[in-house]
Amino acid sequence: MFVRLNRLEGQVRELSGQVEQLQHQNRQLMQTLQRFQEDVEFRFQEGGGAGRSGATTPRTQPAPAPQRRGDAFDPSAAPAAPGAPRNLGEAPVNTDNSATGGIAIIGDDPAPGAGAPLDINSLAREAMAASAPAARSGPSIAATGSTNPAQDYDTAVALLRQRQYDAAEMSLRQFLQSHPRDRLVPDATFFLGETYYQRKRYNEAAEQYLKLATDYPTAGRAPEGLLKLGQALNAIGAREQACATFGEVTRKYPQAPGAVRQAAERERARC
Repeated sequence: MFVRLNRLEGQVRELSGQVEQLQHQNRQLMQTLQRFQEDVEFRFQEGGGAGRSGATTPRTQPAPAPQRRGDAFDPSAAPAAPGAPRNLGEAPVNTDNSATGGIAIIGDDPAPGAGAPLDINSLAREAMAASAPAARSGPSIAATGSTNPAQDYDTAVALLRQRQYDAAEMSLRQFLQSHPRDRLVPDATFFLGETYYQRKRYNEAAEQYLKLATDYPTAGRAPEGLLKLGQALNAIGAREQACATFGEVTRKYPQAPGAVRQAAERERARC
């Protein structure tokens, strides 16, 4: 009876996890549908306005400028804002060190004091705060994982490799909550960032890569996580911070795998 009771409890936990996955997938589908409807409505209004103005505008007049999305970051409107484009090595417009975290951007010509460790945490946080839209937080996940951390981890990674990114995200977050001190936590953090990156949710991806770089700097995937952090920052428009992050990969991890170091050097050469 005791063995049967344990089996029944295990089955109940598995069913609860499946129910939560289905609920999460349903919420994701509803959100995707809502975003699609909003995008279609926006494009319809934008196209309708252009059509009406074109009917009354002579051919000699220039076409009206395309409308900008309200959530787009315009660096020309706020040149002093964090994340606005500046030349490498140029001092920020705002001289308050508390606003920039005292970040020293690494360029080709080292400034006085260069070579000191780059404050990746402040640099990335500044860039993510300046980007739009803000990172979305997922639903809370109950810690319903099994007593076998390796099995939970393998299941989550398998979902990621099958490109079931929503289910992989939920499984990895569940693993991290159920086994916060397991040796696989750094790898799970990296792969959680991958689930966001593959869906172009770059803010949330950068959050996970940054957590890996700051909380687990000696982990095996730390160099690759730092590389992916730079790529995520570049994707959200923080090119200056991304270039500095690529430079940190080879400086901080000279013994990183060759593929990681070469990728960081290629990315930095494009800056």
